[in-house]
Amino acid sequence: MIWVNGQATQHISIGDRSFQYGDGCFTTMLTRGGKIQFWDYHFERMQACLSLLGIVQPDWGLIANWLDNAILPEPYAGLKLHISRGSGGRGYSPTQVTVPNVTISHFMFPEHYRQWQQQGIALGVCRQQMGINPMLAGHKHNNRLEQVLLKAEAEQQGFADAVCCDVAGRVIETTMANLFWVKGSQLFTPSLERAGVAGVARRVILEQASALGLHVQLGDFSLNELMSAEEIFVSNAILGVAPVCQIDVQCFEIGKQTRRFQEIFHSC
Repeated sequence: MIWVNGQATQHISIGDRSFQYGDGCFTTMLTRGGKIQFWDYHFERMQACLSLLGIVQPDWGLIANWLDNAILPEPYAGLKLHISRGSGGRGYSPTQVTVPNVTISHFMFPEHYRQWQQQGIALGVCRQQMGINPMLAGHKHNNRLEQVLLKAEAEQQGFADAVCCDVAGRVIETTMANLFWVKGSQLFTPSLERAGVAGVARRVILEQASALGLHVQLGDFSLNELMSAEEIFVSNAILGVAPVCQIDVQCFEIGKQTRRFQEIFHSC
């Protein structure tokens, strides 16, 4: 079911700037027993992206009510909150648009995620490379064409997901998740200053790493550095944490740090 500005409908104006230009942002949230997990973090990332884009902040109290009404009564499910600049105007100029459009949808928890959490996920490696865009890096804006193309390539390779690098050969993320890997007491993850999405689950992992005795290394890493890891895992808000059991033809063990981060998400 879909709600637009609090009203159940399957329709939105063709003049909406998200349809026209990808002008807006979104976040996807896990719900557990009728509650949004890490809502404060999702709220903060949406506020930050709207501010960056110069989109008027909506009535967040009203949105909170709309989200509560949209939550599925399931142990695990999902919500997507999508905000566009609104409808109207012509061309790229945003000056004639003042009222955002808020779209909310819910969905069932993907059952194959449970298998990935327990048995791990096999990743390909995309040959296509992500562009460098420090203006929007880290934010989950509505223009996701790179991810669409990279996801299509991963599926053509026979993988559900794949490692993505930028045009300089730096590892960034997968098509749908952030990447982490462990060597000794070091936890590595790309910095995402030039490309990629800084996910809510990624933020939780970075905050919790020191409690597990891990020293975090954010930086620029090559595919060879990733492939030399002792254990690798991916994260996003719906999946939580899932071990990586294979990249291309190379296999990896499911490590204890991956399981420990899974326990953190299970207890939150």
